[in-house]
Amino acid sequence: MYLLFIVTNLIKGENMPINKENEDLNYNFRDSGNSTIPKYELLKTDFSETEKFLLEDLRDNLVDKAVSSGKNFRINEKELLNHIKDFLTGSIIKNKENVDDYLSYDISSNQMNHNDIKLNSKNNIFKNVSDKSFSNEGIDKLANKFFKEIIGYGELDSLISDDELEEIMIIGINKPVFVYHRDYGMMESNLIYKTDEEILSVIDSIARQVNRRIDQESPIMDARLENGSRVNATIPPISADGPSLTIRKFKKDPLTIIDIINENTLSSDLAAFLWLCVDGLGVKPANTIISGGTSSGKTTTLNSLTAFINPRERIITIEDTLELQIPHQHVLRMETRNSNIENRGELTMDDLVKNSLRQRPDRIIVGEVRGKEAVTLFTALNTGHSGFGTLHSNSSRETITRLTNAPMNVPKVMISAIDFIIMQNRIYRSDGVSVRRVTEVVEVVGIEEGTIQLNKIFNWNSKSDEIENVSISCNTLQTIANIKGIKVKDLFDEIDKRKRVLNFLSDNNIRNIHELNKFIGNYYLNPFNVLDYISNA
Repeated sequence: MYLLFIVTNLIKGENMPINKENEDLNYNFRDSGNSTIPKYELLKTDFSETEKFLLEDLRDNLVDKAVSSGKNFRINEKELLNHIKDFLTGSIIKNKENVDDYLSYDISSNQMNHNDIKLNSKNNIFKNVSDKSFSNEGIDKLANKFFKEIIGYGELDSLISDDELEEIMIIGINKPVFVYHRDYGMMESNLIYKTDEEILSVIDSIARQVNRRIDQESPIMDARLENGSRVNATIPPISADGPSLTIRKFKKDPLTIIDIINENTLSSDLAAFLWLCVDGLGVKPANTIISGGTSSGKTTTLNSLTAFINPRERIITIEDTLELQIPHQHVLRMETRNSNIENRGELTMDDLVKNSLRQRPDRIIVGEVRGKEAVTLFTALNTGHSGFGTLHSNSSRETITRLTNAPMNVPKVMISAIDFIIMQNRIYRSDGVSVRRVTEVVEVVGIEEGTIQLNKIFNWNSKSDEIENVSISCNTLQTIANIKGIKVKDLFDEIDKRKRVLNFLSDNNIRNIHELNKFIGNYYLNPFNVLDYISNA
């Protein structure tokens, strides 16, 4: 279904297009009166009578095709779209040819049966359609329109396709669908579902695609869309007001380390420091936990930092729901599986972490550490493997507390396997829009009298909105220097060189993941060539 977007802003009164890439999206800003929440309005273009007839015939055609194909019928999106185009071309030609017969047909004839009336009703519609409406361009547009209607999620499709939305939230029937816009924060749309069945239809469609279940016995579902967006759905009795659906969207073009530097989530100083530590000069890669609250940007920062992993390394990711978009060629992605209706076949995070140790990983990345898999992960980190993970927490000290208590119960003597805890928070401004900031980076330096000792390396200054290096020393750098047989001063010189590379990429807006990987890969091969290029650019 074709939808046109209009965003209503509380402050601005002018019309301002803000998305040039998608011609289907058109934004206007105007005063929203007394409303305290900006409006996100969807203008729906209904199907014409001609299009309704064609869509009805197309559905019948696809049902016949599925029945005739039997169990071998599979939906291939490219083939389906081509089939729709072929169907429209043939159907339009056929119906246009029937128009001449219709014009000379005696409609009042008593010999007309029900099918004749239906056929002539269709011809009556087609005789008013101009040839221009069904040009090659017109057929392509109509085919895409039908394609979205048949395989998509109905009115929700256009929200999902809007790359400027971070979150889509359905909270029940007869209530507006809320969205979180990257620039304008929480917004109230004019999309309202009238029945539980409409919402359940979308939820069931998502569940079937990823082979997940949601029913009275399992009323909560974590899943993902094909584009990587994360989905959480609930049904009664868990959600008292009816079924709910929350979709957390990721940008089609993933954010990179250059993007989060440009957005001031972290500085080029910190990024260069982390680059050297993540790399470890090939002798001591740092193990890192990224902590923060819900939607603080932990996954995005983790994705960004993995660009610093040497391209020669093998990475294994383990997640409940696939979210990570690791910008590497040699990545093995693992996803947990819930038990079936017979309560069999469950594969937990702990199962997958244990299995990953048999797959010769250079890096193990756990999407979210929260259960007994933490002990398995820390056992791996203490036996020479390197890893990353994310964890819900509000401070670095709380991160340690969560790790060492139920349900994770990691022994304190194993916590020193972590080199750094990166804290990231979502900071709300007075206008209701939020920004993400790395607020501190601490180093785990050991245990003393039963207390885990932390050394703060970087700290965010809220007044200047800058992340500052507040460290006196860094054990991780000292360890790398000792193993490498060089001085710590040499490491600071190397950090400065990598900062020059990152500043060059940032200043020239070289932020595409492929271009970024090319620069970082070449730096690993020959840093002098890259630095010479930057100096002469």
